Amino acid sequence: MGTTTPPRTLAEALRARDDESLAGLLRARPDLLSPVPGDITQLATRAGTRASVVRALERLDRFALQAAEALAVAPDPAPYGTLLGLLTGDGQDDGEQRDDVGAAIVAALPGALGTLREQALVWGDDDRLRLVRTARELLSPSPQHPSPTGLGPTVAEATAGMSPGRLQEILAAAGLPATHDPVSAVAALTGLFTDRARMGGLLDTAPMEALAVLDRLVWGPPYGEVTPNPAPPVKWLRDRGLLLPVSTRTVVLPREAALHLRAGRAHRTPEPRPPVVTAVAERDPQAVDSAAAGQAFLAVTTVEELLKHWNGGGPAVLRAGGLSVRELRKTAAALDVQEPVAAFWVELAHAAGLLASDGEADERYAPTPASDEWLELPAQERWVSLATAWLTATRTSGLVGGQDAKGRALSALGPDLDRSAAPEVRHRVLALLDALPAGTAPDPESVLARLRWERPLRGAAATEGTTDLRSRIALWTLNESELLGITGRGALASQTRALLTEGPAKAAGMLAPLLPEPLDHVLLQADLTAVAPGPLERPLADMLGTLADVESKGGATVYRFTPGSVRRALDAGQTAADLHSFLATHSRTPVPQPLSYLIDDVARRHGHLRIGAASSYVRCDDETVLGEILADKRSAALRLRRIAPTVLAARADPASLLDGLREMGYAPAAESADGDVLITRAGAHRTPPRSAPAPVPEGPPVPDTTLLGAAVRAIRAGDDAATVVKAQPDTGPAAPPGALPRTTAAETLVTVQAAAMTGSAVWIGYVNAEGAASQRVIAPVRVEGGYVTAYDHTADEIRTYPLHRITGVAELAE
Repeated sequence: MGTTTPPRTLAEALRARDDESLAGLLRARPDLLSPVPGDITQLATRAGTRASVVRALERLDRFALQAAEALAVAPDPAPYGTLLGLLTGDGQDDGEQRDDVGAAIVAALPGALGTLREQALVWGDDDRLRLVRTARELLSPSPQHPSPTGLGPTVAEATAGMSPGRLQEILAAAGLPATHDPVSAVAALTGLFTDRARMGGLLDTAPMEALAVLDRLVWGPPYGEVTPNPAPPVKWLRDRGLLLPVSTRTVVLPREAALHLRAGRAHRTPEPRPPVVTAVAERDPQAVDSAAAGQAFLAVTTVEELLKHWNGGGPAVLRAGGLSVRELRKTAAALDVQEPVAAFWVELAHAAGLLASDGEADERYAPTPASDEWLELPAQERWVSLATAWLTATRTSGLVGGQDAKGRALSALGPDLDRSAAPEVRHRVLALLDALPAGTAPDPESVLARLRWERPLRGAAATEGTTDLRSRIALWTLNESELLGITGRGALASQTRALLTEGPAKAAGMLAPLLPEPLDHVLLQADLTAVAPGPLERPLADMLGTLADVESKGGATVYRFTPGSVRRALDAGQTAADLHSFLATHSRTPVPQPLSYLIDDVARRHGHLRIGAASSYVRCDDETVLGEILADKRSAALRLRRIAPTVLAARADPASLLDGLREMGYAPAAESADGDVLITRAGAHRTPPRSAPAPVPEGPPVPDTTLLGAAVRAIRAGDDAATVVKAQPDTGPAAPPGALPRTTAAETLVTVQAAAMTGSAVWIGYVNAEGAASQRVIAPVRVEGGYVTAYDHTADEIRTYPLHRITGVAELAE
């Protein structure tokens, strides 16, 4: 198409684009690729569908959307000057529109219009700009769906169907000459409302109360209700056409009159420039990095504690999926955090593939085999894996405790926490923080304002100020960033900048020097406690966690030794000598005598009683001890009976019997079928191998360069097949566009054989096994056995076609 010929349709405008521009359209609107359009016409049709246009409008920034809204209320087509005037106004608004804003609009409009053109929402030259019809319908005013600009219908639209007599009354009241032609009457009224001088003179005669009514309607909504006998100010406006009837009880301010009152502006507050993200504090970058590193280490240790807490088999899975409120509360108490924070750590571990359900009949949550590999990594690499999982996860822990659309409670690890917008919002928030100087903590409200400009709300949420999901995710992102060590004291850390720009290895290398070195010792105290003055090496921490209970955490961790904790270590296979040796090796202080006595006392009684399955039994060489048990009223629930002088049988299972006797103050040991003491090792329960949950994408994924190139070639080839002139091999008349070529079987065979020899492309008509006819552009490679193997430009792949299903073949004209 020549450059001097303006496009008549969107398809012609797209056909005139180069391949790079088409690829840009498909990249910006990847939904147009599912499946790949057959030709340009099909691409244009798909680009105008309601679902695709809505998705494209929702991804516009505020000023590009305002430009589209202005075009929706402008004449179709509209010249560039008209669009600019709707955004800047006519300068007759007593200085309301600041000069700097007008200059910013002039500078920003070409870029906004370029975005609309690139996304095929606007087409045509600058003197004939056209908004895609579907977008115009979505953004145009109606009583059910007011325009985002707050403008009502035009005079012509509002007076459609009005009686000629009523039009004559309006003309007379407005001081206009009478005419019996309704079209001329509408044109005269429109001319009055668009003439600043005459419109100003009319409004100068209006009562003050009538001007007050106009002030309430001018910026929208433009509709108002009236009674059968309206007040004099409303009657004055209605008689002169400044309020036109929509129904018996509804009137509307016509668009031309509203634009006069607005000084020609379609929007009350045009926003050509994005809001600036402001700072609330300027901090030392080194202090920020240190604070973030400390929080990163705390994040890693918290996830370790969670895995340890669920090591032997975590809480049960609800029937509908997820974690019960009671179990979440217990987990929060174990981690010493609030329940929303506990939900965040649980969801993060799940997103990183460290926790999953075990899939058993009695389904429970438990660590995965991948968690054992994760625990062996250095602390900095463990943090990088958590941060990377958080950045890409679509599961949103902030929703826990809320309700879904059907009023059902949303639970941690439940099935309804995926929000596809979460990764994009997180990356955008961090990108805004990354653009600030190092050490700068942003104002959260300014971050939200910037995000709303980049993705403005549409519909009721935009007009009522409702907090939308993206804003909530942004606030959660700021909070979770601080918890995870992404930020420190509100500012983005250097290691996070490296993670976002240079990759995990660089981030881990920058974080490593900032983390505390693990210690190989503790300080034992006489009150049966041990103090760890810092993080412990993993073998030491694991053993101490089995031998003692954590009493308090912070800069230093305090462990307390109890009979139960010592028995736990003995149950895990340790002996008293092992425990004494362990404490002597790892304590910087002498082992207190009370702790040695505690270990010896529990070890002396440990295993004195033996538990087995009878359902279960108790065996003891001391008949007196068994007699004491039988005489104790607390043993009634165990339903014990003596079957031998040294053996008691119980109906309870061995685990319940163990717990019951321990609650009575005894220290029994479990026994295997061979009579040996059964060693129970902590953390033996693991799920089968599980992969981390896959993020739920927001719409179709953005295609890569290779796919875009193939798609553009396929669309061009299909368009050639449908639109270019095809010359028949017998020099007959050219086939009309869209018609299948018709040739004899012999002519078809000769033509495709010649094309295979020369490597040229041909146009064929093809009928598949279902009888569906199509046109294709192919480059034959081999012809044999009644089949032609060719590269199909339309499908961008090698295909084989039976010759008897080819209706005809034609060479593509030069």
